[in-house]
Amino acid sequence: MRVVLAEDLFLLRDGLVRLLEAHGFEIAAAVDNGPALDRALREREPDVAVVDVRLPPSFTDEGLQCALRARRRRPGLPVLVLSQHVEQLYARELLADGTGGVGYLLKDRVLDAGQFTEAVRRVAAGGTAMDPQVISQLLQRGTGADRPVSRLTPREREVLELMAQGRSNTAIAGRLTVTERAVAKHTANIFAKLGLEVSDDDNRRVLAVLAYLDAA
Repeated sequence: MRVVLAEDLFLLRDGLVRLLEAHGFEIAAAVDNGPALDRALREREPDVAVVDVRLPPSFTDEGLQCALRARRRRPGLPVLVLSQHVEQLYARELLADGTGGVGYLLKDRVLDAGQFTEAVRRVAAGGTAMDPQVISQLLQRGTGADRPVSRLTPREREVLELMAQGRSNTAIAGRLTVTERAVAKHTANIFAKLGLEVSDDDNRRVLAVLAYLDAA
């Protein structure tokens, strides 16, 4: 699996390269600035891009803008964003088109190699890997009485947050200590209340829910 990695801090970038290579990934390019990331995404055609939001020369949203341009050129390009903070605008832009794998992880909450590499693989396969803090803030944007998410029960909100993190029904059932049948029922209720079609494609389903909530 070919990865383009963008991180401006040398020690972190080098550590990520070593980590990914040790887990069987091929590093197509490892860069430290926006222009180099633009070139790498255009020329190397990676299976997934792992990008820091803030890169030189602007140190604002350089990394994300490069990733979004690449997705416009190549719809569905999987992108995993690494950030120091929950920045809702960036999550919204990534989720806006509802296509391709997306992830948003907070650097200081990635606690082990397995968690990180599993997230990269999940996003590359078209799934989602969203930090719970990101999901929580997106959900908070839709909690007004007139927002569809306000119709969800506390348990349905728990299920929705776990779905958005990319967890399977089996994993959700284990986490909440309920049956998979109960999770399936909660999921159906969530989609009914949000006015969304139920889909057999779990990844697309999660993306649709997140995009809907973020636009609410």
